Amino acid sequence: MIKKIEIHDKRFTLRSNAGSDAVHKNPQYSYAVTGLTDDSGETGTGLAFTLGDGNDLVCGAAQFYAGKLKGLDIEELMQSFGRTYNNMSNDQQFRWLGPHKGVVHLGLASVTNACYDLWAKKRGVPLWKLLIDLSPEQIVNMLDLSYLEDVLTKEEAVDLLNVQLSGRSDRMNILQKGYPGYDTSVGWFNYDDNQVKENCKNAIAKGFTAMKLKVGSSNPQRDIRRANIVRDAAGADAKVMLDANQQWTLPQAIAICNEFKKMDPYWVEEPTHPDDVLAHQTLAKAIAPVKLALGEHVPNRIVFKNYLQTGCAGFVQVDAVRVGGVSEFITVSLLCKKFGVPVVPHVGDMGQLHQHLVLFNHIAMGHEALFLEHIPHLKEHFVYPVKIEHGAYVTPQEPGSSCDLM
Repeated sequence: MIKKIEIHDKRFTLRSNAGSDAVHKNPQYSYAVTGLTDDSGETGTGLAFTLGDGNDLVCGAAQFYAGKLKGLDIEELMQSFGRTYNNMSNDQQFRWLGPHKGVVHLGLASVTNACYDLWAKKRGVPLWKLLIDLSPEQIVNMLDLSYLEDVLTKEEAVDLLNVQLSGRSDRMNILQKGYPGYDTSVGWFNYDDNQVKENCKNAIAKGFTAMKLKVGSSNPQRDIRRANIVRDAAGADAKVMLDANQQWTLPQAIAICNEFKKMDPYWVEEPTHPDDVLAHQTLAKAIAPVKLALGEHVPNRIVFKNYLQTGCAGFVQVDAVRVGGVSEFITVSLLCKKFGVPVVPHVGDMGQLHQHLVLFNHIAMGHEALFLEHIPHLKEHFVYPVKIEHGAYVTPQEPGSSCDLM
């Protein structure tokens, strides 16, 4: 049973303008880290991602939630984790601070992710294997589907997973090939034009066929110039994504996204305020066929439901260290499967946890193995850092979710 709880506030200063975007000029990548240790001495590690100040508040929320699990057996807990998750996310005190968003939801993510890591370690398998070996019924029992009943019932969720059982053996090939990655570090906001150009060439040389540029400048011409630099350096066949980090009003977004059409972006990410679902719906129609990628700052499954219902999300970027953890990530992935929208996670965990989750999405849920964001800047801080070969994630083999920090 869970005997010991430790919460750590871990912060890492990035070097040489890495991580910079239109909002965060000098970010401090940070984790609220939950450690759950059982009576055998095994520790599950869970992460929630922030950018510095305020990480201590998330740690306080994680301490509150983790305290509710003390004395519980991890196997018994995970058999009906959806019920536990629902109870914790609706705690009568903390719910007022959300509900299901912000500091309290990030704290819940850290604790939830620690539970999954401990569970996989106790079974002695990587998280991806634990998840794909579960039955559809067992998977759905881990989820909280409340407020989704109008679009996804428990029975429908089970059926979505059952339908995919017949093709799983073919999709297992991904374990040998590796899950494709894309390089999100070629074009951080503070990089100069020459650095962006050289980074694109280096990414292609490493086997990446897709890469991302940060946009959202006060001068749109800077964004347009840099977008064309990436397109020219990467070549016509590469996928080039543009990320505005919510910097444009709707009229600005319409104008500049139509300018971007000339360099053929694969998507435009976070163009305007993440709470304004209807603005995204208007924008998606105005700039078609360019697609929108959304989700880095979408806090929960209910808002994702709204984005899917309005049809404006071309790609969903749900992040298990920004929503309520692995359970909510899987829930959102099931919603996307029903609506036929690809899942390409944002990786606040630097891909450590998500390399497991995208394998589950592909093998068990039938999502296309499109690609997964790769950010290398914290590799030296993880016990088992992600491995990239020829532009693809090498399948992790160690027990757990690969989230242990040095």
